[in-house]
This record gives sequence, C-alpha cells and structure tokens, in this order.
Amino acid sequence: MAMATFATNRTTAGMSAGFVVYIIGAFAAWNDARITRNALSKLSARELDDIGLCISDIDMIASRTAR
Repeated sequence: MAMATFATNRTTAGMSAGFVVYIIGAFAAWNDARITRNALSKLSARELDDIGLCISDIDMIASRTAR
C-alpha cells in the first residue's frame, strides 16, 4: 500500500505577492480608464469629431485603456 505525502514546508509568500501585484495592476488599469473616460467626456461633439471619435466611442476607448 502506498502512502500519499505532501510538502508542508512551501511558503505562500510568492502567491501573496503575486496577488497584491495583480490587485495593484487592476486598480491602475481601472484608474487609467476612469481618467480617460472623464477627459473624453469633457470634450464637445465637435472636438470629438476633430479627433475622429463620437460620443458613443468614449466607453469603448476607455475600456481599451483598462487592458
């Protein structure tokens, strides 16, 4: 009969640090999208047209920034 063993000496510090880095990255991406959305929302329809956008493009552009 075989016994199952598992290591109990592995640290979880690497997993915790990776999670924190992920959360910080996700927050930074969200903030970039928020800033982009706010800046584009302040432009008039004519100003948006000058840069080749329309009002309905704002959310799409902001979501691309979040990636």
